[in-house]
Amino acid sequence: MSSLGKLAKQAARLQQQMNQIQAELAERTVEATSGGGAVKVIAKCDGSIASIKIDPQAINPADAQLLEDMILTATNQALSQAREISSAEMGRITAGFNIPGLM
Repeated sequence: MSSLGKLAKQAARLQQQMNQIQAELAERTVEATSGGGAVKVIAKCDGSIASIKIDPQAINPADAQLLEDMILTATNQALSQAREISSAEMGRITAGFNIPGLM
C-alpha cells in the first residue's frame, strides 16, 4: 500500500478515535465548589456546565456580589478541570502527530 493510502487510513482511524473520545468527554463530569461548599458547579468535559447548586443559606440579598463571586470561582474551577481532562484525553490519541491547528 502506498504511503498516501497508509496516511489516509491513519487519519480515518484518528478521526474515529477523536469522535469516540469527544462523545465520552460529553458524558464525563467534574465538580468544583467555592464558599466552603455553598456553591457547587458541575461541568462536563466537553466544556459545558451541567448544573449549579447554591446552598439557600448563601443567598443574602444584601451581599449579592459575594454570591456572584462564589459562582464565578466555582464555574472557572470546574471548566479548568474539564479542559485539563479533555486535553489529556485528546493528547493520548494525538501523541506523535504534529497536525497544525488540531490542538
